Amino acid sequence: MQDTSKPTKRAAERIRETAEELFYREGIRAVGVDEIVSRAGVTKPSLYRTYPSKDELAADYLRHHGAERLKAFDALFADGKDARASLRKWLFGIQTRASTPEYRGCGNSNAVVEYPHPDHPARQAALEVKRQFRERYRNVAKKLGAKNPAMLADMLILLIEGAHLSGQLFGAEAPARHLVAAADALIDAHIPHPQKAKGA
Repeated sequence: MQDTSKPTKRAAERIRETAEELFYREGIRAVGVDEIVSRAGVTKPSLYRTYPSKDELAADYLRHHGAERLKAFDALFADGKDARASLRKWLFGIQTRASTPEYRGCGNSNAVVEYPHPDHPARQAALEVKRQFRERYRNVAKKLGAKNPAMLADMLILLIEGAHLSGQLFGAEAPARHLVAAADALIDAHIPHPQKAKGA
């Protein structure tokens, strides 16, 4: 006899995928459970057997999406060759997405703004993703030979977060379209250049 105490994996995936789409486009607080189950084609009991609450569903969405983005980031640097070229490719992706009409910024950044309480599951999940990205940018800054890797990483994060927001404010004409150029200038300012030989 088939165990029906839990929803099938397919149903659970539909719930998360539907929630991810709605949460990103409309904001987590603006989306109700009724809308999620209706769009996903499942029942409320199916949702609550997988997720004890909407808050936990939101946290799972942020963890899952964050894990996918971290995986994509790591894949760019997997060969260990040209860290700067890999970083430029990553930033170009952000720059491109931030210039599209449907862009809603970074889902994790948006969640932190929506949920200011430090104990909220969605906020905690979003902050953990951001912490892991900060560590990765520091490692990249080290590979680039920055004089102060931690400072360069934090400055890159400031640029990226600005791109996320400005893309929502200005669309195709957003300052985000200059993200790669701004990052290049910032990196150049933080990497020591060998002095030219006299007479060169």
